[in-house]
Amino acid sequence: MEEFRNPDYKELNNTIVGQAPTMIQIKRNIVRLSKSDVTILISGESGTGKELVARTIHKLSPRTDQPFIKINSAALPTNLLESELFGFEKGAFTGAFQKKPGKFELADSGTILLDEISEIPLPMQAKLLQVLQDNEFSSLGSITDTKIDTRVLAATNANLSEMVCEGRFRSDLYYRLNVVSIHIPPLRARKEDIGLLCQHFLKIYAARHGRDHTLINKRTMEQFYQYSWPGNVRELQNFIQGITVLGDREGLYEKMGNNGPVSVFLNGQRAARPGSTVASGSVTRRSLKKVCKEATRKAETEAIVNALFHTRWNRRKAAALLKVSYKAVLNKIKEYGIEARYGELLKKE
Repeated sequence: MEEFRNPDYKELNNTIVGQAPTMIQIKRNIVRLSKSDVTILISGESGTGKELVARTIHKLSPRTDQPFIKINSAALPTNLLESELFGFEKGAFTGAFQKKPGKFELADSGTILLDEISEIPLPMQAKLLQVLQDNEFSSLGSITDTKIDTRVLAATNANLSEMVCEGRFRSDLYYRLNVVSIHIPPLRARKEDIGLLCQHFLKIYAARHGRDHTLINKRTMEQFYQYSWPGNVRELQNFIQGITVLGDREGLYEKMGNNGPVSVFLNGQRAARPGSTVASGSVTRRSLKKVCKEATRKAETEAIVNALFHTRWNRRKAAALLKVSYKAVLNKIKEYGIEARYGELLKKE
């Protein structure tokens, strides 16, 4: 990859972490697209790193010394969105005591990121289209247009083409935004990058919190590769930060909880049991007492198995983690058949 040997882009691999084929191609696209002013639509699930890609494009562009302005379209009420984007003049409405520039004006000569662009209401989409086509806008209360030189990047976790078909997003705006697109795959689709990401975040947070840079053991990494990471890279990042701060085995267990990577094999075994009451939809025909009993059994089983995993089947240490007596743990292991069902897996090194 000739472009990555250029010293100007040395920081790229430290910023966009990943060696999966899709990520290699995304890096190539970032390098190429950063030199142009073309509008880019960045798509992907929440937590995949859309804003990071946008910031990297800006940083590698000739506009790097100019402002990078982000606006989260989903975080603003509809009645405030126009004034945030385009600003207002003094006296434009009650309470407008002085002129206020909008985000587009603040991003002049730089880059603006329209995050969650699918949340922009239809009436506002028409005005946004005008800005993209003419590079000018009219702020609230103004009788003149303001000319700008702003590069526009847009990000979304929604399927805009489907929204166009449903009439919830303007087709002309979609085609104007989608001049070039970058789709960031979910973490579950590039699991070969999990190890690199773990080391990247461990190094960052160890330095930030004054901790030793330690490695994640093989057993835990195996669970990381099995886990689906629904929150994508953001979930992994937050998880690594948490265990770095906690800095001990108990902290790791507490952070993972019953829905994290360690219990993934439990979820798989439960899902694989055909004819279960949940799968067959018969939950409504059971008594509340029975439902509660089954839920308690399931929760206790997962909690105990997680504790045993992290203590390598040391039941006394597991009891300490669970804050119950050793005898209580033994009784539950026997009652729920945990050793017969999971013992071999939990005892493996």
